[in-house]
Amino acid sequence: MERRASWPSEDEVNKMREIASSMSGRRCEEVRVVVSPYRICPLGAHIDHQGGIVSAMTINKGILLAFVPSPDSQVTLGSAQFSGTISFSVDQLQFPKPIIKKEDSNWGHFARGALYALQSRGHTITQGITGFISGSEGFDSSGLSSSAAVGIAYLLALENANNLTFPPTVNIEYDRIIENEYFGLRNGILDQSAILLSSHGCLTCMNCKTKQHKLILPSKSLKPYKILVAFSGLRDALTNNPGYNRRVAECQEAARILLKASGNDNVEPVLCNVEQEAYQMYKCKLDPILAKRAEHFFSENMRVIKGLEAWATGNIEEFGRLISASGLSSIQNYECGCEPLIQLYEILLRAPGIFGARFSGAGFRGCCVAFVDSSFAGEAAAFVREEYLKAQPELASQINPESIVTICEAGDSARLI
Repeated sequence: MERRASWPSEDEVNKMREIASSMSGRRCEEVRVVVSPYRICPLGAHIDHQGGIVSAMTINKGILLAFVPSPDSQVTLGSAQFSGTISFSVDQLQFPKPIIKKEDSNWGHFARGALYALQSRGHTITQGITGFISGSEGFDSSGLSSSAAVGIAYLLALENANNLTFPPTVNIEYDRIIENEYFGLRNGILDQSAILLSSHGCLTCMNCKTKQHKLILPSKSLKPYKILVAFSGLRDALTNNPGYNRRVAECQEAARILLKASGNDNVEPVLCNVEQEAYQMYKCKLDPILAKRAEHFFSENMRVIKGLEAWATGNIEEFGRLISASGLSSIQNYECGCEPLIQLYEILLRAPGIFGARFSGAGFRGCCVAFVDSSFAGEAAAFVREEYLKAQPELASQINPESIVTICEAGDSARLI
C-alpha cells in the first residue's frame, strides 16, 4: 500500500534536527530522528491484558526524538514539553532498578526505563545519546498511549546508537518491560503493537494471547473518513490512577472463578483462557462487579471480530456502530468512565457525520476518538467544541479552544528517519 501519512512534515523534522544539532555541537546532517506515532484502538478496549483480540491504528500525531550518539556513555536530553535537562550515564545500571517513588518521578524516567529494558535482557549498552524530544502539541496525557510512544522512541534511539537491530515484535516486548516492570503498570501489549506494527490505512489486528498479528486492508469501497480526537481536559497520569490496575485484578478474579468452576484452574487466570461455553454456563457464579468485567471482555472480543469484517468489506457504518457499542460497554460494564468523558462521548454521538465514538486509553482521563465522514469533519469538530464548552466550561477553559477537537488522519508505524 502506498505510504502517504501526513506526519511529520519536512519542516517539523528539520526543526528537531536543528535543536539537537545545537545541543550536541554536531552537524544537522548527523542528527537522526525517531518518529513514534500515537495510536487509537477503535475496538478491543480493555481486553489486551486478558489476552483478547484487539484492533488499532496510528494517527498522524506523535513523538519525535532527534538525537546523535554521544562520544561517551552520557545521555543528555531536552524536552519541548518539560523544563530542564535530563542527564545520566548508561554505565549507571538501571537493572536491577531502584523503586520509583511517585514524588521522584520525572519525564527522564522513560529514558532510564528503556535502558533498564535493554539491560534486563542481557544487552550491553555503552553508547549514550544527546537528544531532544517533542510530542504533538496538546496531546500529552491524552489517552493515545503517549507513554508507549515515548518508550519506543527511546528504545529505537538507544538501539541505533549501540548498533542493535531488533524486529518490531522484540521491541513490543521491551516496551512492555518498561511499562510493566519499570513503572508497575499492569497493561497489555496493545499500545506497543499498534505503534510498531501499523501500516498506513490498515487496521492492525493483534491476538494478545498468541501474540500473532495481521494487517487488515480497507475495502476500496470504504467511505473517506477522518479521525476526531476530542480532549476532556483531564490529565491525571495513568500510572497514578489505581482504578486501572484494580480492574485488571477484577478481570483476573473473574477468570479464576470461571476456570475453577469449569475444572480448568491449572491455567493462567486470564479471561482468554475461559471458553465461551464455560462463561455462559458459570457466569452466574460471579458477583455483580466481576460479572460486568467478564461481560465486557466477551462482548468486546466479539465486537472486534465483527469490526474487522466490517472494515475489510467497506461497511464503515457498521464499524462505527460497533465502536459506539464498545464505548457504552466501557461505561456500563468496565465502569471506567467519568462524567466529563461520558459527556464528551455522548456529544460526539450527536455530531454530524459521526460513524462511531468511544473513550481512548483507560477512560480515567484524556480524550474520546471518533470516526467521521470526511465531508463532515469540520462541522462535527465545531459542534463538539461548542457543546463541550457548554457541558464542562471549567475543564474546557484549560484547553486552547482550537485544540479541544483535532481532526486527524491515519498514520504509519514507528521508524527511524
